[in-house]
Amino acid sequence: QVQLVESGGGSVQAGGSLTLSCVASGSLYHDYCRGWFRQVPGKEPEEVARLDDDGSTSYADSVKGRFTISKDNAKNTLYLQMNSLKPEDTAMYYCTAAAECGWLLLRSYSYWGQGTQVTVSS
Repeated sequence: QVQLVESGGGSVQAGGSLTLSCVASGSLYHDYCRGWFRQVPGKEPEEVARLDDDGSTSYADSVKGRFTISKDNAKNTLYLQMNSLKPEDTAMYYCTAAAECGWLLLRSYSYWGQGTQVTVSS
């Protein structure tokens, strides 16, 4: 059974930085697609960043140039470095994994952590 556990969230002022971590346990293959999503109450989850098994990355337009996704296979850990944070970045952030990137939002075909809250004040 795969478990994803996020950490690193918190409260920060606009312009500040945070680094989210997601430790994976269980049979999570290193070639899985990995992603970070965020969600605010009453809205659908928004994909923030993804890291494909070939090392390619993609980002939401709203975070390009400010966020960086990376992983350390030796530590089974996925990261999201977030710089120049804005109040609109406030959300619950979720770490995800799936055999295919197109499956990240399909709950039956993907793994999700419990989330870590990020709050950015102006």
